[in-house]
Amino acid sequence: MIKLIVALLLIFALGLLGLIIWQVIKQRPKMTWRDQLLGFGIGGLTDFLDTLGVGSFVTTTTLFGWTHYLDDERQLPGTMNMAHAIPTVAEALFFVTAVKVDILTMGAMVIAAIIGSLVGSEVVVRMNAAVIQKTMALALIATSILMAINKMGWISIIAVHNEALGLTGWPLVIGVAGNFVLGMLMSAGVGLYAPCMVLVYFLGLKPIAAFPIMMLSCAMLMPSVSVNFIRNGRFSLRGIFGFIVGGIVGVVIAATVVKSMSLEVLGWLIVVVSFWTAYQLWRSGIASSRQIKASK
Repeated sequence: MIKLIVALLLIFALGLLGLIIWQVIKQRPKMTWRDQLLGFGIGGLTDFLDTLGVGSFVTTTTLFGWTHYLDDERQLPGTMNMAHAIPTVAEALFFVTAVKVDILTMGAMVIAAIIGSLVGSEVVVRMNAAVIQKTMALALIATSILMAINKMGWISIIAVHNEALGLTGWPLVIGVAGNFVLGMLMSAGVGLYAPCMVLVYFLGLKPIAAFPIMMLSCAMLMPSVSVNFIRNGRFSLRGIFGFIVGGIVGVVIAATVVKSMSLEVLGWLIVVVSFWTAYQLWRSGIASSRQIKASK
């Protein structure tokens, strides 16, 4: 089964890479070393932190805003999913096979997340810039609150006495339905790690069992949902190869070189910055709404 999981991850990653290369050949975008270096830096930092459990969507949204990385906010969810997909597969290859968890539980929840992301992306690609900005703002607020609660240790309290490595019956049904919804939300830019962790804790799984479910869900849904965003033109190729390479480097460093690192202060700093980014996105969303109304 482990060999099958690894094979599927590699197929998903190589398939997406081939699609990205085809888009570069087809569109012939301006590819500068400056953009590739910027992408390398953002990808390296965000996926380094993602491997350490901080998450990548919140930090990427913030850095994209600071660097004016995107010309069109409607490209934000698609670009993040596409750019982080292959580094996330690298994460999964490092960690998903290291923890034993019930195959039926993991497989069902992962498939549900993939289907949910495909359904959600069909909705996201039809949103205008104002709706995307406001949705991302709300997503950042929700994620930041979960991050803050986790930093205070409240989430881990839920799972203190959990011993299960798999789900059956109604808990499995709830887990599958919940991950379907989380897959939908991830297509809109809502990180899956924190809410998925809360979900499996409430359902009675051991804390360690959350990691393969979270990582495999993201590693397989991100390449899948990227196809929808690419098909609808809701993505940016700016610095894409630098971003992917930087992301993989960040994952490797975090997984092999950094054995221990204090993330307490950094975690709280990211929470604060996330709230500020959410505020800025909400303001931009209001401004975009006014522009849309004025143009009618």
